[in-house]
Amino acid sequence: MELTYRQGNAKDVKSLRELAVSSWSQFRHELTTENWDKLNKSISDENTYVSLVENSTCFVCTALNQQIVGMAFLVSSGNPTDIYDKEWCYIRFVTVDPAYSGQGIGKQLTQLCIQFAKARHEKTIALHTSEMMVKARHIYESLGFTILKEIDRRFGKRYWLYTLDINSPG
Repeated sequence: MELTYRQGNAKDVKSLRELAVSSWSQFRHELTTENWDKLNKSISDENTYVSLVENSTCFVCTALNQQIVGMAFLVSSGNPTDIYDKEWCYIRFVTVDPAYSGQGIGKQLTQLCIQFAKARHEKTIALHTSEMMVKARHIYESLGFTILKEIDRRFGKRYWLYTLDINSPG
């Protein structure tokens, strides 16, 4: 199967939302009903993707029919949150359609974010992920991300903050 990677844009918002809803639904049974409802409300809100596309660099993977089957967002440094330091850029919402799992899409999207951050002379790239995301944690660790600390629980699950120093040459 031929997969193509490109930068996403505002025209992709509806497809990004649909991908998130279909993909993240696989975790529905790992959450309480209350926590699933909270997560589902967030991932179902089109404004989530409008904001991400407007305030970050979006990378998507499309299949032969141009259907978006993977996405990731890189937020540049200078956009601190309760989790992320103002000096860091950070990756959000790496998502792959479960039907395309195991094809290296999540890893490639993460690598695109790293390459873009290096080209923009970022120093540290961060992300957070949860105990539900076993495959994602494996990808991040294989790319050199290390756990900086455990952060507050979200949706009743343990979460960790990962960082990668990208300041070094190469």
